[in-house]
Amino acid sequence: MFRAPGRVNLIGEHTDYNEGFVMPAAIEFATWVAAGARDDRILAVHSENVSESREFSLDDPDASRQGQWSDYVRGVAVVLEGAGHRLRGANLLIRGEVPLGAGLSSSAAIEIATAVALVSVSGLEVGRTEIARLGQRAENEFVGMHCGIMDQFIACQARAGHALRLDCRSLDYRLVPLPPGVCLVIGDTCVHHELAAGEYNRRRAECETAVRHLARALPNVQALRDVTLPDLFQHGRGLPEVVLRRCRHVITENLRVEQVTAALDRGDLARLGQLMAESHTSLREDYEVSCAELDVMVKMASELPGLLGARMTGGGFGGCTINLVRQDAVERFRTELLRRYQAATGREARVYVSEAAGGAEEVV
Repeated sequence: MFRAPGRVNLIGEHTDYNEGFVMPAAIEFATWVAAGARDDRILAVHSENVSESREFSLDDPDASRQGQWSDYVRGVAVVLEGAGHRLRGANLLIRGEVPLGAGLSSSAAIEIATAVALVSVSGLEVGRTEIARLGQRAENEFVGMHCGIMDQFIACQARAGHALRLDCRSLDYRLVPLPPGVCLVIGDTCVHHELAAGEYNRRRAECETAVRHLARALPNVQALRDVTLPDLFQHGRGLPEVVLRRCRHVITENLRVEQVTAALDRGDLARLGQLMAESHTSLREDYEVSCAELDVMVKMASELPGLLGARMTGGGFGGCTINLVRQDAVERFRTELLRRYQAATGREARVYVSEAAGGAEEVV
């Protein structure tokens, strides 16, 4: 039996594809895979969540995306084999606990749980960072979602009670202890605006436009993580104002990841909360990926006792907020946030409470 967790991102939003810094933490909601080796090269997979079974051969030369949940499983097998890791056939029983559609990375959880299971039953030795890279490849190349590596990396390398500060270029990382007695409280607005995918792609294109422009004067610039605010002010003339604001968010958000790391190291919870608030403001005003429901939820959270910090998390245009809340205040916080959000918006929200969890593992 194997498990891999979902995740929430504490700070560092829209920095991953700019080769910057992020700070996710794993959550206690996980995907579970029970695996048994076979003597052939068949993967027989059953999902308890959708009550469906799929079967396919590891020797199929025409393996391709089918637009089904099983693509995540098959994609992992395809990229493992493509990287030279010959797999045994296996029977896989899968059950996912990570809430779907909430931006908590249920996709990376199934990818990494599957990868760890297949590697184990095949008697292979594959390092966790390599598993994270292959999980990302499966989602990029087989499933067709062009995500960064953050989700797969935290699913592999998380440690209970810690966040993880990750350099998305080098994959250097550092585990950062979270304060004792603090819970991750995730507020799901239950709103998912249709424009999210198109706007996400537009933001990436705007960042790439800025890099091409700045690299003419600064040859060392390969991504926005290489740009400072003075660089932007000096060499950004000629860029549209909206692109300058996108750059300002990415540059300052990278700085905030470093500043949050320092605040956690010295136990400065007031500064932590201030930085999370600044991140939300930047995402709302400079990157323009928040929405009315996220703003309402963050504002209401800031008015409740026990809160240390709150902001939107994930790609935006709906989805979730992340709230760091003192453990003794969690139940009241949860109840009040649900009540106030419904009164203000007429919508029902969901709230998930978790400790920072450990990464993928073999359970039994």
